Amino acid sequence: MKGSVAMEATRRRAQHGANGKSSEEERQPAQWGRAWEVDWFSLSAVIGLLCFAPFIVFYFVMACDQYQCSVSQPLIELYQGETTLLSIWSRAPSFTWSAAKIYAIWVSFQVFLYMCVPDITHKFIPGYVGGVQDGARTPAGLINKYEVNGLQCWLITHALWFANAQYFHWFSPTIIFDNWIPLMWCANILGYAVSTYAFTKAYLFPTCAEDCKFTGNVFYNYMMGIEFNPRVGKWFDFKLFFNGRPGIVAWTLINLSYMAKQQELYGHVTNSMILVNVLQALYVLDFFWNEAWYLKTIDICHDHFGWYLGWGDCVWLPYLYTLQGLYLVYHPVQLSSVHALAVLLLGLVGYYIFRSTNHQKDLFRRTEGSCSIWGSKPTYIECSYNSGDGGLHRSKLMTSGFWGVARHLNYTGDLMGSLAYCAACGFGHILPYFYIVYMTILLVHRCVRDEHRCSSKYGKDWKRYTDVVPRRLIPGVF
Repeated sequence: MKGSVAMEATRRRAQHGANGKSSEEERQPAQWGRAWEVDWFSLSAVIGLLCFAPFIVFYFVMACDQYQCSVSQPLIELYQGETTLLSIWSRAPSFTWSAAKIYAIWVSFQVFLYMCVPDITHKFIPGYVGGVQDGARTPAGLINKYEVNGLQCWLITHALWFANAQYFHWFSPTIIFDNWIPLMWCANILGYAVSTYAFTKAYLFPTCAEDCKFTGNVFYNYMMGIEFNPRVGKWFDFKLFFNGRPGIVAWTLINLSYMAKQQELYGHVTNSMILVNVLQALYVLDFFWNEAWYLKTIDICHDHFGWYLGWGDCVWLPYLYTLQGLYLVYHPVQLSSVHALAVLLLGLVGYYIFRSTNHQKDLFRRTEGSCSIWGSKPTYIECSYNSGDGGLHRSKLMTSGFWGVARHLNYTGDLMGSLAYCAACGFGHILPYFYIVYMTILLVHRCVRDEHRCSSKYGKDWKRYTDVVPRRLIPGVF
């Protein structure tokens, strides 16, 4: 999704003057943020995703519900005329009001925790950064404030879950699995409702008109979003809430529900299910522990809010990121000690690379380079850029530590962890491996998007950086 003409114009405006110095008088606001021109390939991909992504989610969940997690069997039966699309659809559980009630209570509870329970955990948990925090500067030059209380929301939610399972017994721990497909219809309703509301709001009453980006293509605008930070009132930020509350808080609860179902069906919990729960819980807890840092990442400080984030966080994330646990309910796998240890080590090493790389970047930012990385003072490229209000700003791009090895080594660690989740399920079916395939596509595409933005934002300074750190993900390869 590249706006090559606009990008080149931006580069020309940023050309250096005498003695290789940039002239502040000649600089114009850079075209940074998501794509501002849409080519036919991008448009085709957008329309394809809007039309087929919900059916992809349904297909995987239906394959587990009706075909014991076989991805190929439904297609074979359709090809041989043994079944029809209508019969597959009719056998799938439909929308129920009980599921709608469960889902409404869930989302309302997360809204309550997000809006009405200010963070206090940062006051007594050493090293945790919570409470009111500044976000990154927007293209228009604004710096929004956020109530960072995701860890607190996660802790309260899971404390109530375990209290119910052990003492209160208000509902079965298998409630999520038992209503999985009806809940999917509810999640789709919310995803489309939120996306449509954000799309309409951008035209009629945007939170910040200067941060809206219209491409002239209605499909792209709907999918990738128009508003940068749509809000209701002062604090309800759509991006932070939907990125970090209903879906990710639920991730670990979904896995716990799968574990409870495995115990109910077979009388025991396999080591593979425990591994999936532990490794994915580590990822989720890392997300909430570093939520203040997350405000400076691509989802919050670059992406606009549209269907891609709205529907994706409501449906795609909770339903496809948890396929490993769902698979293990239908196909319990007891791994050998060697296999289990290898999976655990892969997941932990991947997490170490992911977290250490991000920690180095965060430390470098907070200290403005006055820190030690791998025992020495970090090296960096000095960059400058313009925001939409005409202000000139400066940044430093680190070229040492993990960031000197590859430009996105944190993604490499993320992919190692993703592979560990899949490998925990053994090698009996391909369905659990959808996640690593998807994450590879997602993160490689994110690399391209991120570097397109950086090239547009920093111009020749970005070229200087890539000359020093030439690889994206794998040193010496890519």
